[in-house]
Amino acid sequence: MKDLKDFTIPFVGLKLGTHHYDFDIDQKFFTHFEYTDFHHSAIHVDAVLEKKTTLLEFTVTFKGTVNVSCDRTNEPFDLPVSGQYHFVVKFGEHYDDEQDDLLILPHGSYQVNIQQFVYESIVLSLPAKRIHPGIVDGTLDSDVLNKLEELSLTADQDLEAPEADPRWDNLKKLLTDK
Repeated sequence: MKDLKDFTIPFVGLKLGTHHYDFDIDQKFFTHFEYTDFHHSAIHVDAVLEKKTTLLEFTVTFKGTVNVSCDRTNEPFDLPVSGQYHFVVKFGEHYDDEQDDLLILPHGSYQVNIQQFVYESIVLSLPAKRIHPGIVDGTLDSDVLNKLEELSLTADQDLEAPEADPRWDNLKKLLTDK
């Protein structure tokens, strides 16, 4: 996959200390990763790079909304997302991104691309079950919800046990006749 130039941060020539980078993410960013769960997205990302003598520390903070489909009704709604991710960039013999919060770049590297870290932190911050807020407060009027309500059991329905088969009565006597 080709790197997005916007998320490539050159660190050679930067003074030691803190540096801020801002990104606005829309649907094109997630299309680049072939992620199709979002209909629309509007997320602001603030990346803070703290350059030290032997390593780089990144803190990625994001906040915004993504438009997703409800897991119960399939109705689209805006889901607020926010979170923070911290990772460290060190230098070594070869490139290694096997660990979650550590990236090793080869000696002589002059830039780092943080697009994968931004993507993963946003996608992993989403809840496993996406429920429309209208379902929770009862304001959503949907054909799917109406059909679910129609098919569900209510307290008013008579939940009588079916009549027992008389053949079982003889078997029950065996248990009590000891």
